[in-house]
Amino acid sequence: MEELYIMIYILVFIIGSIAGLLLSYKKHMEPFIISEIDVLTLVLAIVGWFLLLNHGLIGFISSVILLSLAFFFIGLTIGRRPGYGRMETAVAIFIAVVVWILTSGFLFKF
Repeated sequence: MEELYIMIYILVFIIGSIAGLLLSYKKHMEPFIISEIDVLTLVLAIVGWFLLLNHGLIGFISSVILLSLAFFFIGLTIGRRPGYGRMETAVAIFIAVVVWILTSGFLFKF
């Protein structure tokens, strides 16, 4: 059964990456020249990385569904055209790790 879940996660990530690439080409016709942060991509990245690292905090929804959504949103962000989505991903990983550290009690174990 575990192999089925892993296959679902891989498939959802690939679908998200393809969708992110298509949306990125539709939005940005030029090569990477825009250096500001895209708010929608940032929100999707934060939600995806938050769900990936902190899915245990949401107990009323199955973790398979939460992880599938996380991999889809991460795929949307990472799968964009080269150069786009990297700052959003870095900010989202930082926020998700900070939330994980604060909620897991990692700092207070020492």
